[in-house]
Amino acid sequence: MIQLILLIAAVALAIYFLTHRRKAQAKAFVKIGFVVFLIATVWAVLRPDDLTVIANAIGVDRGTDLMLYALVVAFMFTTLSTWIRFREQELRYARLARAVALQSPVAPDDQPQ
Repeated sequence: MIQLILLIAAVALAIYFLTHRRKAQAKAFVKIGFVVFLIATVWAVLRPDDLTVIANAIGVDRGTDLMLYALVVAFMFTTLSTWIRFREQELRYARLARAVALQSPVAPDDQPQ
C-alpha cells in the first residue's frame, strides 16, 4: 500500500514539474538532478533491499538512513539555492532603485523643508 502511495506521489511530482517547467526558471543541471533524484526515489520504493545493499557498501547501516541523508542534502541545496536567489533579487532591486534615483533627480529648490 505504501509503495503505491509513494509511487503516485513521485509521478504527481514529475507531472507537476514537467507542466510547470517554464515557470521553474531553473538551470539545466538542477533539472537533471531533479530527474535523477525522482528516478532514484521510484527505484528505492520498488526495490528497498537494493538501497540497503548500496547503503551497506558505502558504510551506512540501513537504506532508510541513506535516504534520510540524501533528503538532508537535498534540503540544504534547496535552502542555499533559495537564499542565493533572494539575495540576487535584492541586489537587482537595489540597482533598479539607484537607476531610477539617478534618472529623476530632485532639484534643490524642489525639496520640502
